[in-house]
Amino acid sequence: MKNYLLDRFIRYVKIDTQSDENTGTSPSTDKQFDLARLLVSELKEMCLDQVELDDRCYVYARLNSNIPKDHKAFRKTPKIGFIAHLDTSPSVSGKNVNPQIIKDYQGGDIRLNDAFTIYEKENPHLKDSRGHTLITTDGATLLGADDKAGIAIIMTAIYHLKMHPEILHPDIRISFTPDEEIGKGALHFNLEKFDADFAYTVDGGPAGEINNETFSADAAVISVKGRNIHPGEANGIMVNAIKIAADIIGFLPGDMAPETTKDKAPFIHPYAMEGNVGTAVIKFLLRAFDTNTLEKQKTLLEEIIIRVQDSYPASMIELEISETYRNMHTALKQVPHVSDHLEEAVRRTGLLPRWAPVRGGTDGSGLTAMGLPCPN
Repeated sequence: MKNYLLDRFIRYVKIDTQSDENTGTSPSTDKQFDLARLLVSELKEMCLDQVELDDRCYVYARLNSNIPKDHKAFRKTPKIGFIAHLDTSPSVSGKNVNPQIIKDYQGGDIRLNDAFTIYEKENPHLKDSRGHTLITTDGATLLGADDKAGIAIIMTAIYHLKMHPEILHPDIRISFTPDEEIGKGALHFNLEKFDADFAYTVDGGPAGEINNETFSADAAVISVKGRNIHPGEANGIMVNAIKIAADIIGFLPGDMAPETTKDKAPFIHPYAMEGNVGTAVIKFLLRAFDTNTLEKQKTLLEEIIIRVQDSYPASMIELEISETYRNMHTALKQVPHVSDHLEEAVRRTGLLPRWAPVRGGTDGSGLTAMGLPCPN
């Protein structure tokens, strides 16, 4: 079964499925359909029911319960969903992925190529991987384990259940979603079609770690309009939007950056900027476990804009905030059995379950807000 899982994973990561936040389409990239179509074909080969790929690149499928009529649990079990996402991060290329397989890893640094090495001291989870098979890239691309590992796990688990009908199970719902990496995985998710009582995203980290708490997240865009003119005639006239943008970033608190925060500390992250003398745009990620803190971050950005505007009175600076997702913890506390089942499942595998807050988000954040409880 391990080789079956590995073969699936390698097959999936070789398909480029990067999302792109700038296209404005859903899905954000057509190439996500390439993996989705393959998964639909494989699900049909396993004879799952109601296998479907919709026009927004969501895959849905069902494995019906095999609990017999004379069993005390017949028609008394919940419908459980499992979800993973198709896309990989837009930050690093996912094209021409060349996986490297390290069997029986014995510890130490892992050299990917002349430019990149995975250092054990910077990745403490590697110590728990000794004796296992590791898969890395060759350093030129992302691997895409986030979240093709999750897809491979779900597909392998379903295959195992199909091959072992003696294992009784309830109705199981499967979905693979697009655009999770750009915060839009739940945007067009069809809850009625999925038809689960609760679900779990398979999109986690170290073995045994489980999550029912994420950041709350907003996106911020600051648009700057300066005044361009030939630099030889610029005295008293030019207003440089690039300098204004630099000043805005310079006023951000140094102790509220991703590189200076950890655990449950919030951050403001300027992650993209483009512009020229006439115009500039800065994109920010606003992240906090306490949703109320997002409003404080918005206020802070507004105060910075006022301060910078005073130094450049001829400029125009605008702030736009949009909601991305919300911490699922409050809603999941209302249905504790969903998290309890997850904890017990991990314990039955022989692992020690460990709850950890996610300094990020999952599709489960959005789905929980939509009414489908969905820890990770």
